[in-house]
Amino acid sequence: MINIVMVEPEIPPNTGNVARSCAATGAKLHLVGKLGFSVDDKQLKRAGLDYWHLLDIEQHVSLEELWAKDPTARYFYLSTKGYKHYSNIKFASGDYIVFGKETKGLPAELIAGKLDFTFRIPMREGARSLNLANSVAIVLFEALRQLDFPGLQ
Repeated sequence: MINIVMVEPEIPPNTGNVARSCAATGAKLHLVGKLGFSVDDKQLKRAGLDYWHLLDIEQHVSLEELWAKDPTARYFYLSTKGYKHYSNIKFASGDYIVFGKETKGLPAELIAGKLDFTFRIPMREGARSLNLANSVAIVLFEALRQLDFPGLQ
C-alpha cells in the first residue's frame, strides 16, 4: 500500500480528486494539520463522487503525530524546491508521499532537513507548479507502476 499525505490542503476539489485517486487505487489518504475547508464541504464530496466508501482516510494534527505513528516508514517529500526527479525514487509498499498546501507547498524548514528525501516533478523553466491533484496522481501512479499495480486490474 502507498500512503498519500496532504499537509494543510486548502482547496476542496483538489482534496476530493486526490481522495478519488486514492479510493480507486487502494492508497491510504492522510490529511495533516489545519484544513482550508470542512470535511463535510459539498465541493469536496462532489469531487470524490461516489468513491468515499472505498477510501481509507486518516486525519492527523501534525506531521510529528504522523511520524510518531509510523516511525520506521520511509517518507518522500514532493516540492518544486527538490533537486531530484520523483522518477528516481525506488518505491516500496508502505511508503509515504508527502505533498504541501496549494499556495505554499511544504515548509522550507521541513525540506531543508530532508533534502535527500525531497523530490520534484520536472517542469519547464518559468512554470511555478502543477495542480496539486495532478501532482499526486503523477507520483502515485509511478509508485504503483514500480510495484506492478498491486491489487489493481
